[in-house]
Amino acid sequence: MKLQLQQSSINPRQQEAVNLVIRLLTKRFGELSEELRSRISSLPLLVLENLSEALLDFTSLADLQVWLAAIDNQ
Repeated sequence: MKLQLQQSSINPRQQEAVNLVIRLLTKRFGELSEELRSRISSLPLLVLENLSEALLDFTSLADLQVWLAAIDNQ
């Protein structure tokens, strides 16, 4: 429910990007933790677009976590 409330407060284009990135990551690595889903859902649209490209090079969820940590350090 919390994720749904958070999602309703973002614009439709951003929501589509969140859904796409989560679907792609889930297809590649299996079910994502609620923590990762929430973290991805909180990203701005430009960062989501960058993530959608970067995830093509990921070989594990560890790569996603490293990428997210790098975003936090910018």
